[in-house]
Amino acid sequence: MSAHGNDWLEQLDRHLASPCLAWLLGAGVSYGANIPLMYPLTARVRELAAGNEHEQLLNALFDELPGDTHIEHVLSQLGDYTALATRTAAGSVNIAGHAYDKRQLTSTHEQILEWIADTIRWGIVPARNGAAAVVGNAENSLIRINDHSDFIRALFHTSQAGLQDRRKPVRIFTTNYDTLIEDSLALASVPYWDGFTGGAVAFRSYRFGDEEPKSGIRACVIKMHGSIDWHLGDDGKVWRVRSLDTYPNRNGLILIHPQATKYAATQRDPFAAQFDLFRRALSTRDDNVLAVCGYSFGDDHINQEIELCMGRMDSRTTLIAFAEEKDDQMPQCLTLWRNSSWGARVFVVTQNGIYVGNEGPLHPPEEGSSHKWWTFAGVTKLLRDGSESFL
Repeated sequence: MSAHGNDWLEQLDRHLASPCLAWLLGAGVSYGANIPLMYPLTARVRELAAGNEHEQLLNALFDELPGDTHIEHVLSQLGDYTALATRTAAGSVNIAGHAYDKRQLTSTHEQILEWIADTIRWGIVPARNGAAAVVGNAENSLIRINDHSDFIRALFHTSQAGLQDRRKPVRIFTTNYDTLIEDSLALASVPYWDGFTGGAVAFRSYRFGDEEPKSGIRACVIKMHGSIDWHLGDDGKVWRVRSLDTYPNRNGLILIHPQATKYAATQRDPFAAQFDLFRRALSTRDDNVLAVCGYSFGDDHINQEIELCMGRMDSRTTLIAFAEEKDDQMPQCLTLWRNSSWGARVFVVTQNGIYVGNEGPLHPPEEGSSHKWWTFAGVTKLLRDGSESFL
């Protein structure tokens, strides 16, 4: 192992132990928990819609969108059509030769959200090797929290052990709708803040532009696309509610995906507030680290926020992206970023090695094998045992 290569490994470990650390976790971290990725989730929603009153509209939306459309794209399209129907004199829109009024559009939107929430809440094991798919339910949950619990223990009880008195709370941003990060923090006795106040039933007390708490907690959980336990009440308040509770009245609207509802004022929009927190975390004047795992870099809004903040002249953010090189190609934005003027602050950790700026891959695996350090379980091991444990 070269001394130069050793230096990068030491830097990687040091960055992940930074006193100013944020994580961005995507759908890939929940795959092992039996929560489907976006395209299997899309297939499940279409399966549930078969023979249902919503099937015609859902099929029409898929037919008019590109071939790689998934269910979040459909939710966005439905949100746009609903807004258009509200503004038209007829109070409806024409889709594939059929007129749909606001009530029909809203009903389909809300039903899709329910299907998504139920699938994520109880889990699904897809069909494979001739075995039929297994679908979870309230009597037989398929959700497994082990990977998330291992990650949280490695993050707070190993790599950050003894640092809580001189470090800021770790910000954990996630695009996932599930509650496995929050549940794992609680199971590990790690106090955290999520913008809500209360107990099993809680109200959203955080408002756009407020400061996050700085003491009494070790983590901030910021759910950028909402959560299966977020609901919009009759009074316009956002509630965090257990799935089987009959109160408060929630209008049937689960707040997942940023276009699930529209707010007249940015100050009341929980999604705008979440992205504002993300923007501020990346724009801090202190040396700070954004580590990314399980995220495919397919969200243009998030990618733009990262690029804008990293590209600022006064940026002191280091990006560590744990990602897969599919067909030996990393996500295009990572290739662009690591070859940019600020590429020296970009680490990309893949199955083929470590890239730092335009250098790499460093520490490639032995011929015929691949590194696992880019996976969620691999990141957990890296936090617990250090990067050299993979060599």
